[in-house]
Amino acid sequence: MNLSEKYLSIRKNTEAICEPLQTEDYVVQPVVDVSPPKWHLGHTTWFFETFILLPHVPQYKAFNADYNFVFNSYYESVGARVIRTDRGNLSRPTVIDVYRYRAYVDEAMNNFLRCDFKPELLPLLELGLNHEQQHQELLCYDIKYILGHNPLFPAYAPENIERNLTNSQPGYVAVEEGVYEVGFNGGESFCFDNELNRHKVYVQDFEIATNLVSNGEFLEFIDAGGYQNFNYWHAEGWDWVRNNNINAPLYWHIVDGKWLKYGLGGLQALNLKEPLCHVSYYEAAAFAAYKNQRLPTEFEWEVASEKFKWGKLWEWTESAYLPYPGFKRAPGAIGEYNGKFMVNQKVLRGASIATPEGHARHTYRNFFHPHLRWMYSGIRLVAEGSKE
Repeated sequence: MNLSEKYLSIRKNTEAICEPLQTEDYVVQPVVDVSPPKWHLGHTTWFFETFILLPHVPQYKAFNADYNFVFNSYYESVGARVIRTDRGNLSRPTVIDVYRYRAYVDEAMNNFLRCDFKPELLPLLELGLNHEQQHQELLCYDIKYILGHNPLFPAYAPENIERNLTNSQPGYVAVEEGVYEVGFNGGESFCFDNELNRHKVYVQDFEIATNLVSNGEFLEFIDAGGYQNFNYWHAEGWDWVRNNNINAPLYWHIVDGKWLKYGLGGLQALNLKEPLCHVSYYEAAAFAAYKNQRLPTEFEWEVASEKFKWGKLWEWTESAYLPYPGFKRAPGAIGEYNGKFMVNQKVLRGASIATPEGHARHTYRNFFHPHLRWMYSGIRLVAEGSKE
């Protein structure tokens, strides 16, 4: 697959995710963390126009000068932008306009990649493609949140990615104490800057679960009064539970005395064997305390990840999102991509059912604030020493 084919394939995948939507679904923004699907379609297009076409294709003319203001996300060095909470107020540009924008930019990118592309721009192109794939995953989160908070609980599509949400056999695998190398090792074609530099870490003996915590296991926590017992919670987590009246994972509902869960296929009976998902770090840490265990650090997770199956859900770790030794921000706007967020967030490792194929890797560092849970997030527990 050449660069043009790869570019167009990834771009089409984004539109395929949106295909089951109705026009009204494209504009909704229920909470600040959810962006309307229309905005995702425009923002990913803006990235290629702003960072590749405008600076490097002399004859290129911007589709609409106002779109830099509308679709810039957080790049301070690129100019003013619509504040995040107002993305849902953008009834204009219309959905049709945004798809026209995508077609316009795709035609220009296709011509550029076929005729005049410069090899030195390849890292920037790869970043743009991976950026689009990140937004494909975010689209899945946001679409589910939009539909899952509609009082009618409409289904996204009967056949969807959640059919792959299965668990492995229970058990634990041991990791011996020692010094290990973590971080991107150059064995794959791409990494984000926050996966650099590769460095040594020391870990003590531990055992890590081969499976993710299941819905049934977490229901035991609920039935045991886990959301009412402050002893299991960090202080901030306990405040979050009380201030927001949290008593179950996101998308769980009790109807006629039975637990149901909203999924992309609609509202269905809770499957006790499925891995638990859509929980915050606060809930993950509280459940670990309830089980007299803990979450892994991100380095423990990476060292042990060869020993168990992963990739169904992002997995909370105990690690704060911090730079690796020797980390440096890239110059210019691209330097704003990851480094500016290295504060007050927790690292999640692995991948999820919404992660585009080929995008997952052992060194991938996802990061979110501890209270967030609209992403596909789960729990894997660690036991100190031996489980025997």
